[in-house]
Amino acid sequence: MRIELATAPGDQQYPNEDYASVALPASGSGGALVVLDGVTPPEGGDGCVHSVDWFTARLGGSLLELSGSRRDMPLTQCLSEAIARTAAAHSSTCDLSHPLTPQATVVAARWNTERVEHLVLSDSVLLIERTHDGVTPVLDDRIDRLRAEGRRLAPLRNVAGGFFTAAADPAVSRKAVTGELPRGEVRALAALTDGASRWVERFGEGDWTECFALLRKEGPQALIDRVRAAEHADPDRTAFPRGKNHDDAAVVFVEP
Repeated sequence: MRIELATAPGDQQYPNEDYASVALPASGSGGALVVLDGVTPPEGGDGCVHSVDWFTARLGGSLLELSGSRRDMPLTQCLSEAIARTAAAHSSTCDLSHPLTPQATVVAARWNTERVEHLVLSDSVLLIERTHDGVTPVLDDRIDRLRAEGRRLAPLRNVAGGFFTAAADPAVSRKAVTGELPRGEVRALAALTDGASRWVERFGEGDWTECFALLRKEGPQALIDRVRAAEHADPDRTAFPRGKNHDDAAVVFVEP
């Protein structure tokens, strides 16, 4: 089994709001990965006394523990329970009904000798290298579709007809993109937050297959380094418009 991960803040002066981790059972058979991208709120407050990195650490930790220890629960149920646990940890001090309450995108996957399960919510990416069919990206494309329609995203967060993130409502797990494959059909997995996937999606340095090949050959840190190089080459964001010059980035690569 090969496991590599890397993460880096977009700005060294601020906490990294991404979360990335892998859990392996004591038996050595199977495992689980979780990658979250915390959503930085705009100025004006979010009704919460806690930071986004506080939220992602707790949500990610709960989701990883449940995904690894509760094989009887589907990943959607694991996510629902993790959201409920995290909400309970700060419901007495914070306004969890605020539309900008701390929230995150989610990628989760777990595997055993029989199958590989996955879940993607919002704009982080899971790449699955199939034994015979190459690299398949698992994408929740709601944000891309809304942008293509010229819609303003801010009023469409976690509402019907909009896009969804893991915040305080456990029911949001039903909006995730999910699936499973026989274990024998999966060669490797990679999970990326959008700070890393912009190598493909924003800078067009390669496609998903080339991105996966880079991860396999050089590892997650090499991908993040190449993203940073592309960002530094366009400091004014004119050639490649983007909300942040540098974003938090996290990558997990697994050969189960």
